[in-house]
Amino acid sequence: MYLADRSAPAGAKGAPDRGPARTPAVASAVLALGTVSLITDISSEMVTAVLPLYLVAGLGLSPLGFGALDGVYNGVSALVQLTGGHLADRVRNHKLIAGIGYGLSALCKPLLLLAHSLGPVGVVLALERTGKGLRTAPRDALISLSTPAGLQGRAFGVHRAMDTTGALLGPLAAFLILSVAVDGYDAVFGVSACVAVLGVVVLVLFVPGTSGPAGSARPAGPPVPADTAPAAPAVGVREALALLRLPRLRALAGCAALLGLTTVSDAFVYLLLQRRTGIAEQWFPLLPLGTAAVFLLLAVPAGALADRIGRRTVFLAGHALLLTGYGLLLWAPGQPALPFLVLALHGMFYAATDGVLPAAVGAIVPRELRATGLALVGTGQALARFGCSLAFGAAWTFWGTGPALCAAAAGLLCSAAVAAFVLRPAHPPHPPHPTQSPRGTR
Repeated sequence: MYLADRSAPAGAKGAPDRGPARTPAVASAVLALGTVSLITDISSEMVTAVLPLYLVAGLGLSPLGFGALDGVYNGVSALVQLTGGHLADRVRNHKLIAGIGYGLSALCKPLLLLAHSLGPVGVVLALERTGKGLRTAPRDALISLSTPAGLQGRAFGVHRAMDTTGALLGPLAAFLILSVAVDGYDAVFGVSACVAVLGVVVLVLFVPGTSGPAGSARPAGPPVPADTAPAAPAVGVREALALLRLPRLRALAGCAALLGLTTVSDAFVYLLLQRRTGIAEQWFPLLPLGTAAVFLLLAVPAGALADRIGRRTVFLAGHALLLTGYGLLLWAPGQPALPFLVLALHGMFYAATDGVLPAAVGAIVPRELRATGLALVGTGQALARFGCSLAFGAAWTFWGTGPALCAAAAGLLCSAAVAAFVLRPAHPPHPPHPTQSPRGTR
């Protein structure tokens, strides 16, 4: 089962150590990286929460223009993510590459104070996404390599929960700043820059340095003597491309990209919800709080559930929940409970998919190429969502919100059906009858 790897590959079962020295459920590196992500997400989500309204209502961007900018915002990150993953494996220092990415994003926040037109804003956002792309795969590789394979769903769930705590606090901070500051948007951008710097400081001081045979955080368990540790092979472009020969990785990457093609971006979901229910503009920055709160509550249970019952089941169930949210936006009556239901389903979708996918990749890719493998899958998914942002923005402009979302929902349904078939469990061959000779086997 491609997404239901409940144990490590042969030779590394990934079950927790039941001896005297028990393996901790969550490694200290995961908690440190979660703290960095929490702080950084406060900074990022402060900007993200006000950005759609700032661009559409403040700068007068059309839905098509916003779709293009939102696509570039995510597409740049996707392209750079592959570079960041390969560099981290090549230099064998995941913390260094992740730190460069966090630092670049922090440097871009003050530049938003100087950008008041579409061109400069687009450039600043592209640079900020470059930093995000550089740090994502090395950070996830540090989490994966610090955790036994059988507990990776839980580890990624803990990290995503901490990350989402920042996503919960960021919009709330933006809302409070907008309500009290005279130059609300500039005040949000300035505070965001200060918080981003704090995240970089925490990374430098508290995230463990890289070690081990692949230049990454050493996984939990008994230490390996330095003179007996195997030398890590050189990681080049050829070794990275060889990952595409792994059938299971190709299946994961293809299904993630296919589903990403029909996953409407968060910003569009919030804009659709605001227009459908008539939520006042001053409450708009609070909409991401609903998604973040549900994600925070369910990220760890969903990751642990995926470790127990299989990652394929949880992953596909998450997309079914997202499809239900699309259906509510299309056909449910405009009752006061509608925003709460849609945001709850949106958060459940992320809880069931955001940490489960990298946990599945970690069970497939070799240690020395872990960041590259995570980047391959993440890049394909992000590029697909880039295309979805462009297509959905164009469909909204030319067809209207209803037909655009209906097309996305139909595409998601078809994509989920294909993914369920491709990621179906692999049935082991029937053993030969005791009276038959196992010819052709050795």
